[in-house]
Amino acid sequence: MILVLHVLIAVSSLVWTTYLFFSPGRAKLNVSYGLVVATLASGTYLVASSGAHMLQACATGLLYVGLVSLGIASARSRLAAD
Repeated sequence: MILVLHVLIAVSSLVWTTYLFFSPGRAKLNVSYGLVVATLASGTYLVASSGAHMLQACATGLLYVGLVSLGIASARSRLAAD
């Protein structure tokens, strides 16, 4: 069940960050930060509880964090320019 929740949070985070990029706002940034933290927390729990392959999980997690961070940084830049 936690795996499904983890995937839903991660996909929601990607969708929300895309929305944030096109319509930046301070409150939306906070939601995006919360989704990233929730994804990282649930991913850490999954790796710790299931003994999954750390290298594969970490590589995928770093890719996710990199993409979302790029989107958040771009949205912050757009928000500052307004």
